[in-house]
Amino acid sequence: MGGLQISLLHQVLELLKEKALWIEKLKILLIADIHLGKAAHFRKAGLPIPEEVHAQDFLILTQLIRNLNPEKIYFLGDLFHSSWNQQWSVFESFLSKNSSISFHLIRGNHDIMSEKIYLNTFLNFHDSPIKIENLLLSHEPLDVIPEGCLNICGHIHPGIALRTPTKQKLRLPVFYFSKNILILPSFGNFTGKFMIQPKPEDLIWGISENLVFPILSPPVIG
Repeated sequence: MGGLQISLLHQVLELLKEKALWIEKLKILLIADIHLGKAAHFRKAGLPIPEEVHAQDFLILTQLIRNLNPEKIYFLGDLFHSSWNQQWSVFESFLSKNSSISFHLIRGNHDIMSEKIYLNTFLNFHDSPIKIENLLLSHEPLDVIPEGCLNICGHIHPGIALRTPTKQKLRLPVFYFSKNILILPSFGNFTGKFMIQPKPEDLIWGISENLVFPILSPPVIG
């Protein structure tokens, strides 16, 4: 599938080229920052963004479900971009078609709809970070992380600018590890990237169309 298996803090993780994280031992799929409904939000502001930009997100997510057969899927915040629009009904239909999976949402700063809307679906809604074994799942990077724990989060939309041999600049989404925090790339097709400035001790894995590859990364950490 073009993924890359690594070990961080005694957890074996697979970084997927689809910009998601798979943990085989736990049968869970982690996804950050889809920003569904963003196209309609922009159209409301007068920008002609077609709804089809979100179709690719559902297609990729469906393929991941088919290939991995996860028991649980955790959305690490910013599932929906803003207030309710018709794209939420599309998402509800997607949940209904995959009701055998336990879906979880950890609220992000863009998840501003009433809690009742989230709870009136197959979603398990979490208003604060949750812990699974030594993994702390959150939307934003946590300020304090207990010793031996790994914080997995989103929010930043990390990317990096690389210069090619022909002196062109290539901007890629990345998985970014720094100080026991693993920040996932934004999953959504209609999201931007924040160009990080890594420190020498940080670890980065770039994502191309076909594979995940180390940029500043040994294979095993911790």
